[in-house]
Amino acid sequence: MAENRTFTMLKPDAVENGNIGAILDLINASGFRIVAMKLTQMTRKDAEAFYAVHNERPFFGELVEYMTRGPIVAAVLEKDNAVEDFRTLIGATNPAEAAEGTIRKKYAASIGENAVHGSDSDENAAIEAAFHFSGREMF
Repeated sequence: MAENRTFTMLKPDAVENGNIGAILDLINASGFRIVAMKLTQMTRKDAEAFYAVHNERPFFGELVEYMTRGPIVAAVLEKDNAVEDFRTLIGATNPAEAAEGTIRKKYAASIGENAVHGSDSDENAAIEAAFHFSGREMF
């Protein structure tokens, strides 16, 4: 994956609350191009594998339950400086600390239900995108 791509998931709370369109509008308005996107639901096995890096953390079980409770929107986004710019757009993990206008400030309910995932590095963006999409699904 090129360094100008990142991966995101609109999490179950964002989908449940009907915020898909509004969040995608913010993403588009911020200059990102969607190169792959799908509505899907993670199985327990999927969530455990995707978040394996956190499997020793005390919140791991809650995270897996949260991420499997309903559909998500998985997407690959393209833009110069994609990872860093998207992390800025989504805001701090804690919505109370997120900057005004960020996705989490607008749509997250808490640290645990924070509406959206964004890759934290170019390497993880490639890994996370490949977890959800085959190469022929990205344009």
